Parts: sequence; structure tokens; C-alpha cells
Amino acid sequence: MTTSPRILVFAGSARQESLNKRLARAAAATARELGAESTFLDLADHPMPLFDQDLEAADGMPASARAFREQLASHDGFLIASPEYNSSLTPLLKNALDWASRAPGGGGDLSAYQGKIAGLLAASPGGLGGLRGLVHLRAILGNIGVHVVPAQMALPAAGDAFGEDGSLLDEGQASRVRSVVEEVVRVATALRG
Repeated sequence: MTTSPRILVFAGSARQESLNKRLARAAAATARELGAESTFLDLADHPMPLFDQDLEAADGMPASARAFREQLASHDGFLIASPEYNSSLTPLLKNALDWASRAPGGGGDLSAYQGKIAGLLAASPGGLGGLRGLVHLRAILGNIGVHVVPAQMALPAAGDAFGEDGSLLDEGQASRVRSVVEEVVRVATALRG
């Protein structure tokens, strides 16, 4: 049995050229460098209808939501790069988190989240780097049983932050991402042990 933690990495954006997807991919690469198994998940590959209990009762959990929930459940921790929409997280991310808080047969079930570790990142072309939205995401995750590490990273002026290979150009910014990833990997490894 491997002692390497399994880390699921995703962004709260479906946009193909999303700055947060770039940041998530950079974080996934850093996790691999640190010895973790990292899986990059693109929410664009998991389109979900807006969560609605009537829809859930009539049709059950959509296959895309079930697949996302299974990915969450099969990993020890998460690295989430969250865009900021009007000082909060994106509707896409909130909807995915809501669907995954349900049991496949209906009803609330937080087992895909409980006891997991998460690190938060954000990227934005603006000066605050998406920082305000991380406050809401941290609160939501904490309320559903995810242990969110204190370290987080908000990347301002993100449109100019990445090289052609997807890595961060600024060593200081890359070091800040690494700090978040290191803490998630460290805690996830300790909990596996």
C-alpha cells in the first residue's frame, strides 16, 4: 500500500483558458514533485444541472455529479483554485460542491468531504488575486467537514503570471503555491500514516 497521499486538484471554472485552471495545473505539478499522487479534474468534463431536490427526486444524482463525488471520495485531499465572482466563489463550484454533498440515492451525505484536507488558491487579473472569494470557500468547506489548511495563495495580475509551459514566472509566487501544496501534502500524509 502506498503512503503517498492522493490529491485531487481542480478549478472552479469551466472556461478553457481559465487562469485558475492554469494555477490548478501548476499546483498539481508541484504536488507530484513533492511525492503525492495528484489528479487534475476539469469541471468542464463534469457538467451538472443546477442542484434542485425536485430534480434529484425525479431523476436521481446525475452521472457527472456522481463521478465528481467519487473522485472527491477517493482522494485524501484537494487543491482548489477558485475564481472570484462578485467577491465570492463561482456558481459552477458551489453547484458541484452541493451535488457532491448528496448521497447517490438521495439525501444529504457529507462522506466525500469529511476528514479530507484542502488547500485554497485563486488567480485573477485584478489586484487582489481572487482573495475575497476564498473566505466564502473556506467557510463552506469547513462547514461540511473539510480541514482547510491555513496557508492559501491569491495570484494577482494572473494574466501575465504564467510561462508557455504553464509554470509561474515569478519565483516568489511559485514559492507561495508550493507552501500551500506542501502543507496539504504534509497533513494528508500524516493522516494516511
